[in-house]
Amino acid sequence: MEFGFSEEDEGFRAEARAWLGAHARGEGQDRRAWERTLGAAGWIGLGWGEAGYGNRTATLVQQVVWAEEYARAGVPPRSGHIGEKLLAPTLIAFGTEGQKGRFLPVIARGEELWCQGYSEPGAGSDLAGVRTKAERAGDGSYRVTGQKIWTSLAHEADWCFVLARTEAGSTRHHGLSFLLVPMDQPGRIEVRPIRQMTGTSEFNEVFFDGAHARVEHVVGGEGNGWRVAMGLLGFERGVSTLAQQIGFAEELRAVVREAVESGAADDPVVRDRLVRQWAELRVMRWNALRTLGGAEAPGAPSVAKSLWGRWHRRLGELAMEVRGARAAVGPREWSARAPYELDPFQHLFLFSRADTIYGGSDEVQRTIIAERVLGLPKEPRG
Repeated sequence: MEFGFSEEDEGFRAEARAWLGAHARGEGQDRRAWERTLGAAGWIGLGWGEAGYGNRTATLVQQVVWAEEYARAGVPPRSGHIGEKLLAPTLIAFGTEGQKGRFLPVIARGEELWCQGYSEPGAGSDLAGVRTKAERAGDGSYRVTGQKIWTSLAHEADWCFVLARTEAGSTRHHGLSFLLVPMDQPGRIEVRPIRQMTGTSEFNEVFFDGAHARVEHVVGGEGNGWRVAMGLLGFERGVSTLAQQIGFAEELRAVVREAVESGAADDPVVRDRLVRQWAELRVMRWNALRTLGGAEAPGAPSVAKSLWGRWHRRLGELAMEVRGARAAVGPREWSARAPYELDPFQHLFLFSRADTIYGGSDEVQRTIIAERVLGLPKEPRG
């Protein structure tokens, strides 16, 4: 696919930029209300029009344009992106007409938020090891029992898509199903925030104790969960990576500015590292644009994940280096009431330590590349 921005695409960019500029109110606004504002203006579900759901029709290039402008605008982070970017394309690809009609319109209106029930304490990067069970009840529905971990935004979500075992005694990729589970089930679902090194709690543990799931809310049919789950992970590596790179570019500019102001850029080694970060980011962007919309080569998501994960972690380390001794000092005096204040560089350094772990660790990505791209023998399993 030859990728470029046409005059029509640039007109779409101008419209998106103007709307975002007129409606941005900063981080303090209610994120649920912001999702409804986006939905009412037709900015959720771009490109779903061909499937008969969603809001305005937009080409793949225009979806990239919207993602880039959103990243630049300084508007609140999305609460609805898991439903829009992960579940919705999965339903379009694997769901029944009833499932599409029930869930896609409300996602497009910004009215229901979702979280992803994949990782477990014993099944993180090795997703096939999930042990959460979903057993048929007497009324034909399912009762879900188990624990999920590192569940982003579970404390805000209305629904969770859960990978669970519906076949007793099954192992690995077999006997799994992809269920849509409502989160409002007191006594059957408990959400516990996980406090991170940054002092924040974007991730959660989720405990299911006989939580109800309707039989018509199994996506792709019972026992086909692995196929559906892998399809969803393919959508996770799409347009959003380009928006992510816009955010990376803003962080890099801040680090370069700090290096110049502090005098750290006078060191030729630091200058070399800054230039290398800039060059690698440009390469990642053009590679993403080159491959977007084309047939994905085996292992391409793993290559991309390992590249940007290590790049971002190195940027966090570089941010600390250019600050020097000041990197160890918080932005304000710590107290018992506010014991953990971080400035943006400190937050970048600490949070980016996780980039080579979540979404599939570097070790797992290298194994995928070795086996599926290079054709090396499979890793022995105990």
